[in-house]
Amino acid sequence: MLRPAPRLAARGRSTTAPGRQRQRIPLWFLLPALGVYTIVVLYPTVSGGVYAFTDWAGTRGDATFTGLANFRAIASDPDASAALRNTVLLAVGVTILQTVIGLALALALHTALATRNVLRTLLFAPAVLPPVIIGFLWQFMLAPTGPVNQLLESLGLGTLQQNWLGDSSVALWSVIGVVVWQNAGLSMVIFLAGLEGVPTELLEASAIDGAGWWSRLRRIVLPLLTPALTIVLSLALISSLKVFDQVFVMTGGGPGYATETLSLLMYKEAFVSGQFGYSAAVALVLTMLVAALALFQFGVLRRFEVKS
Repeated sequence: MLRPAPRLAARGRSTTAPGRQRQRIPLWFLLPALGVYTIVVLYPTVSGGVYAFTDWAGTRGDATFTGLANFRAIASDPDASAALRNTVLLAVGVTILQTVIGLALALALHTALATRNVLRTLLFAPAVLPPVIIGFLWQFMLAPTGPVNQLLESLGLGTLQQNWLGDSSVALWSVIGVVVWQNAGLSMVIFLAGLEGVPTELLEASAIDGAGWWSRLRRIVLPLLTPALTIVLSLALISSLKVFDQVFVMTGGGPGYATETLSLLMYKEAFVSGQFGYSAAVALVLTMLVAALALFQFGVLRRFEVKS
């Protein structure tokens, strides 16, 4: 009487080839995504880097290799210098203020406050709104006869009224304030997630030992929040270096060049002046600036993170 072959033997004979086939199948599913990523991201990025070394004017076949001419022009261009200065100042101001305010909000709402969930939602809401809408909203709010100046007048603080977007001495700070207002809620949410990982046993033990609120914050909470702090600072720095929508809508880079940023300069050179090669060079400078500062900041902050 014939008996069927043992299952183990049958399995043993068929594991090699089907196993390799199963390993290759997921790679085929990656091809559509890789194709889209190549067309939408990789190709424009590489071609933009190439055009940065040409005098391309935006039409096919008119690009001539010029070497470092565009970068020498950027170094001697007072508009580019002003844009670089404003970009760095805006990034530093936004990063510091957004981090401090986000941490303060997180600490205030990481309590048993009855309305904490409602307040968290309201404070986070601006972060999900499109920056263009935020720009138009605050352009109206900060107009010379807008609600902000009217509120100051009604409170008897008329001396504090300003031409918030038309005075070169305060326009950039107005933009910084708007960007911080929009994104502080996002920093708050990240810090709240980090606070959830702080062991309550440590806080209770330190309180029993007589440690005050500030001592617990400085010696326990902040060291354990360094991973969240790294994320917040990195996101704030990178996004603020690339700010475009709010500046474009609220001031257009003015008054004069008081709020001109590298992103806005890049747009104007390409789509207003038609200097696409020069615009690509500005974009490459901005990319290198973002990468250098982000990597430096990330490397420094990683050293202070508490290892679990």
